[in-house]
Amino acid sequence: MEKNQIIDLEITDLSYEAMGVAHYNGMTVFVTNALPGEVVSAKILKVKKNFAFAKIEKIKKESPDRVKVKLNQGVQSGLASLAHIKYDKQLDFKRNQVVNLLKKAHLENIEVGETLASPEEVGYRNKAQVPVREVNGQLEIGFFRRHSHDLMPLTHFFTTDPEIDCVLVAVRDILRKYKVPAYDEINNNGEVRYLEVRRSKSTGEMMVILVCLHKDFMQLPNVAAEVSQIPGVSGLILNHNPKKTNVILGPKDYLVFGNDQITDQIGDLKFRISPQSFFQINSLQTPRLYNLAIKQADLKPDDVVIDAYSGIGTIGLSVAKHVKAVRGIEVVRDAIKDAKDNAKLNDITNAKYYLGKAEEIMPRWAKSGLKTDVVFVDPPRKGLTPEFINAAVKTGPKKIVYISCNPATLVRDLQLFQEKSYEFNRIDPVDMFPQTPHVESVTVLKRTKNSRQTAL
Repeated sequence: MEKNQIIDLEITDLSYEAMGVAHYNGMTVFVTNALPGEVVSAKILKVKKNFAFAKIEKIKKESPDRVKVKLNQGVQSGLASLAHIKYDKQLDFKRNQVVNLLKKAHLENIEVGETLASPEEVGYRNKAQVPVREVNGQLEIGFFRRHSHDLMPLTHFFTTDPEIDCVLVAVRDILRKYKVPAYDEINNNGEVRYLEVRRSKSTGEMMVILVCLHKDFMQLPNVAAEVSQIPGVSGLILNHNPKKTNVILGPKDYLVFGNDQITDQIGDLKFRISPQSFFQINSLQTPRLYNLAIKQADLKPDDVVIDAYSGIGTIGLSVAKHVKAVRGIEVVRDAIKDAKDNAKLNDITNAKYYLGKAEEIMPRWAKSGLKTDVVFVDPPRKGLTPEFINAAVKTGPKKIVYISCNPATLVRDLQLFQEKSYEFNRIDPVDMFPQTPHVESVTVLKRTKNSRQTAL
């Protein structure tokens, strides 16, 4: 097999990244945008020892599950890499990710629920972070091509709230008008690296964030004056990121005009969101996710809950009305401040928030005799550390509610909990990110009789 070779392939499966899987002369070939059951003529793009990557030149036999995609760039970039698949089949694909990982871990007896569909299939994202680069001599916004840093200019981001798309284009045009230089990541010069817009589904207010190489730039007053005239924009923030890095946001934010927070809702609760706050991307699906977790946890009125990755308090405050007390833990100081403010905003008095590492704070609480009935965890994609798992078990909770955004690290962590005598019998997938391969899920682990002794 050689690069640029054209071959016919029968697609038999989808990879976890939603690439078509085929086999040719003992090699596995991953074909972008191909679907199981299709026969395609494909061009080989890259050849490794045991596998290769290819793109479709022609579909010779088309799957009935294929959708004609208007935004083909979204599929090509990975921005919406499932957009060519019918939505009900996307839900099946996400459930199968969980099923297949359980099989590999010899946990076939675990029940996997049907994936909870999102109320919105497109236009659901309440935040966009898009790179800003120079393409053919002109400042552009867009998305990087899959597995590259080549910018594909875009004005319609498909999964993002259409109002956000309009503001992204308006700000792009203002930056062009005043000849603000785009960031050059090779030479670490230029100015605007990323453009971020956050929008509240409940109020419509929008926050614009310019991620810049410097704290200030010559054209900023003119840019700010025009951005302030965009309908719905309530504030402009300059985020300073001077390092040569792939990390999007720098540590410091500077308010240029307006408000440095917007207010959104989860169910009947209001949350103030700062520039760097973590807030679930899918505003309408989030209360459904939390309600599912609360229902599956079967909380009792006298339960004491630890919210171990509390952020700005979205989970803990959603749980608070069902239990006696919530204790939230978070390492980000600004997030703790926001969580406390959000508790006051919603008149919630039984939720307290503490700054620090959960794996250090939870054992101290256990040692001092503080009761814990349920621990909620909602970690990043890398999942939990062994240190955290040990600390959670040492608190002796009856239940651990694991909200996961990565089924691979979820299954790994669940096995570690099993070793410490916490058992589970069901995983419920939730679609927080339609048109993408990502899948959220809810799992409730229950303490067996001997786990307290094991933990201590």
